[in-house]
Amino acid sequence: MLTRMGARRRFKQVDVFTRVPFKGNPLAVVLDGDALADEQMHAIARWTNLSETTFALTPRDPQADYRVRIFSPGTEFPFAGHPTLGTAHALLEAGLTPKTPGRLVQECGVGLVHIRIADDGALAFRAPEAELRALHASLFPAVRAALQSDAFHLGGPPVVATMGICWLVVRMDSAQACRDVRPDAQALLEITRMGMTGIAMYGAMPPGGAIDYEVRAIFTKMDVLTEDPVTGSANACIARVLEAQGFPDGGHTSAGYTACQGGQVQCDGRISVLYQDGAPWIGGHSVSVIDGTIQV
Repeated sequence: MLTRMGARRRFKQVDVFTRVPFKGNPLAVVLDGDALADEQMHAIARWTNLSETTFALTPRDPQADYRVRIFSPGTEFPFAGHPTLGTAHALLEAGLTPKTPGRLVQECGVGLVHIRIADDGALAFRAPEAELRALHASLFPAVRAALQSDAFHLGGPPVVATMGICWLVVRMDSAQACRDVRPDAQALLEITRMGMTGIAMYGAMPPGGAIDYEVRAIFTKMDVLTEDPVTGSANACIARVLEAQGFPDGGHTSAGYTACQGGQVQCDGRISVLYQDGAPWIGGHSVSVIDGTIQV
């Protein structure tokens, strides 16, 4: 049973991968997570009922600026993308001074994650290494059933990408094919029962525009079909898969690209991907929407 402490802790709710409130992916951040018990963190995450709630803690590793624990209403994640950027944004806004100017080091379940701070306030995390394996051909019918589509890009077969969170990365034939997907909840549930968080699909935009890829991320939450507004880990996995497949577009992606996500759920997330130092860096802006305290 939880003990009623009555203590107030600093709390922010941040919209991630957007400059415009209510157009990105919301994240709850408890800035004073030290001394909270696991059961209290789980209870707060269930109460906020967001895809993730984070708790900022004193780091254990001397290289780190802070430590973070990441919870969904049902479980704890060793890593997630938009919680990484949103927590860093909240801490900087609350007055955290980086040990190294222009950089932050986050300690979390996958180890140390490096974050760059741009002059305009955008943040970008170095995508952790991903375990990539091709989806077995016998499972292709299950993917078709889940997406209710067979408009897959022949140059980029589906890949299971594990980066703390496990996404099935599926390349669609175009951005429009990605938008046209109408997923089937029951068939998607069968995919997630195989150990995958959900499906991260993407398709190329027509050339010459400001955005290179349309991205969607679908999963089940309490057995209900859910579409994420904008997803850092899914975009990081897509970036790793593109790199591993040799950038089948054959152009700009070897240096970097831009993506949008969330149009199907009335959001407008914007993601930048830059390949530097042997890894993709996943970036975007964040904006605080709620700034106050939470009583625990």
